[in-house]
Amino acid sequence: MKRFVSFLAIILLVGIACFAQNAGVIKGKVTYGDSLPLHDASVSIVQTRQSTLTDTSGSFEIANVPAGRYTVLVHHDGFSDVTKTITVGADAITLDFQLQLIALREQVTVTAAGTEQSVFDSFQSVNSVGSTQITERASTSLGDVLANETGVAKRSFGPGSSRPVIRGFDGDRVLVLQDGVRTGSVGSQSGDHGEPIDPLSAERIEVVKGPGTLLYGSNAIGGVVNVIGNDENESHEGFRGFATGVAGTADRQAGFSGGLEYGVGKFLFRGNVGAQRSDDFETPLGRIPNSASRSNSGSFNAGHFGDKFYINGGYSADIRRYGIPFAALFEAEEEKRGIALPEIDEDIDIRIRSHKFRLNGGFRELTNPFLSGVQYNLDYTDYRHKEIERADGIDEVGTIFDNKTFSYRSLFEQQKYGKLTGRFGFEGFNREYEVNGAEQLITGKVKHDAFSVFGLEELNFDRVKVQFGGRVENNRYRPENSDLTRRGFTAFSGGAGINVGLWEGGAFVANYTHSNRAPALEELYNNGPHIGTITFEVGNDALRRETANGIDVSLRHQSKRFRVTGDVYYYRIENFVFLAPQDEDGNGEVDIEDGLPVGRYEQAGASYVGAELSADASFNDYIGGFLSMDYVRAKLVDGDIDLPRIPPFRARVGLDFRYKDLSVRPEAVFAADQDKIFPLETRTAGYGIINVGASYTIGRQHQAHIFSVNAYNLTDKLYRNHVSFIKELVPEIGRGVRFGYTIRFF
Repeated sequence: MKRFVSFLAIILLVGIACFAQNAGVIKGKVTYGDSLPLHDASVSIVQTRQSTLTDTSGSFEIANVPAGRYTVLVHHDGFSDVTKTITVGADAITLDFQLQLIALREQVTVTAAGTEQSVFDSFQSVNSVGSTQITERASTSLGDVLANETGVAKRSFGPGSSRPVIRGFDGDRVLVLQDGVRTGSVGSQSGDHGEPIDPLSAERIEVVKGPGTLLYGSNAIGGVVNVIGNDENESHEGFRGFATGVAGTADRQAGFSGGLEYGVGKFLFRGNVGAQRSDDFETPLGRIPNSASRSNSGSFNAGHFGDKFYINGGYSADIRRYGIPFAALFEAEEEKRGIALPEIDEDIDIRIRSHKFRLNGGFRELTNPFLSGVQYNLDYTDYRHKEIERADGIDEVGTIFDNKTFSYRSLFEQQKYGKLTGRFGFEGFNREYEVNGAEQLITGKVKHDAFSVFGLEELNFDRVKVQFGGRVENNRYRPENSDLTRRGFTAFSGGAGINVGLWEGGAFVANYTHSNRAPALEELYNNGPHIGTITFEVGNDALRRETANGIDVSLRHQSKRFRVTGDVYYYRIENFVFLAPQDEDGNGEVDIEDGLPVGRYEQAGASYVGAELSADASFNDYIGGFLSMDYVRAKLVDGDIDLPRIPPFRARVGLDFRYKDLSVRPEAVFAADQDKIFPLETRTAGYGIINVGASYTIGRQHQAHIFSVNAYNLTDKLYRNHVSFIKELVPEIGRGVRFGYTIRFF
């Protein structure tokens, strides 16, 4: 309570404004395509936070801009963001922007540095997936939408539970956010736990690769995924909205998502609804039983958005149920499991419900000597999922997972002081976690409290930029069960990076990070059979925090016709936590209990080394191309033992044929065989598949219609995802087509 009172006091004290000194003027026009003016498009200067909206003719003007070099960002819901870099002096500058609904790459991120900036300028490598691409890849699960992004794979125990894996990092090392806030789920715990997020309702999804611990905490030691529904904090008059429908063949998919905004004066009201259904999916071996899923979601928000102050509150709910293919097989006794699949007389599903209440707001364009803006978030999430055992048409609840989380966060933007800009803040959460039922891995409720302070500063010398920051974080675990040990962890994370402009549109970026992760609650206290990891887990309450030191080097080029980013990275992790197979009787074979191999959470040194390449080009007005490749090798240093479920080398290459508002994109996706495997893990063979995506846009001044088609695995190739927990039993989806339609009005 003291932290909460202090939080509110700080927010109230910073709402003081003075006036700013005047300088240059930036004006221009924003259009869709060549000529249609776009009204209510947001035009902002990234470095100074000055912003305005276009009028009915698409025109804008920003006055009082201090002399200097800036990035101007134009944003409108549903369109690809556009940025331009300019130098402001005493004379007025005229800039015209053309927005498009289709793009190979989004150009803006708000996740990497906690504020809007172009992907090219970001110190970390970022993937940004726009709404049109999300519709083409539509799925009930987040992992399936992101699986083909450079450096991103999907972990799964079936399509309903897929979750992103970044550079080989999974679980508690990858933080999933929704509009910048923790989801409050238990999706990180095991392969059969999904995230309660509807991808179809997202405006874009951003993936920050590499440690995001400075801004987001120890759970982001591997990376951050931020699902953004709306990041605008502006009001507009009248109605604006969208409606999307999808349908697919291989899994008999059907889905809908829609949103509506209504603005009057400084007030804005938003509402979203969504629903998706998919049946058991088809593979070259036949349909996979109990792989169906369904989800329903909805949200409502209302806010007041003034020139200097805004506040917004809302409620959202997500209810879903999905099958866990062959889960009952792993619950069978050991002697019933073998190479040939036995008759399974029951199915196991997971039913999730998540209720989220949120209040966020801030102060902006402040002109006091120190602060230029403040953002704050308060969030309460009540999450529950039940594991349902279904036999003879009768449902019986096996295990119930409850997770209640109150989180808070505040970010303070500093005034520019010479070459220095930056932001700092604090955040924390209070979590109550409890498991009851057949798979009760922890006896009694466990409370997890976390609090941290952080800062991220940047020096801008035009062609050379330097970024540095640090974070101090405390995590405390307090189990109700007196047999379990209370633990506390306090650690410092820090990092520094340099971004050097080599030529016009070219940059060299290098980062060093020192990151710490507190052991997860489950790693400390779990004790029992866990189908989601196909292991009888034994926790270890003596675990120490993980410490990672890493270097990430990037070379980038961006021009009107060509964009390329190449990354190499190396992370060395001390006290890396992993499930180690146990052989207590010393017979040379892994111990078996309740039909599952026994694994205990232990620690050792580990290393991750990898490389990524992402490029797209416009050869002329009608033909473009794209290429991406990624590779990661992860192992325990002592004994040179490969870590489990690490993605193999992958490559994706394709062409983009364009004519006016039509885009057709054939592509080939390749993966090498993965024979660098953990003991007891199964090798997977390499593969190549062919996909074709297409989209057509009909644009008007106040509305747009987007039609999309995605034909996938056209050769009906039998292939397996090495990161799947059930890859030996379940191959990936076979040949199919997905259709999508979106209407946007503005």
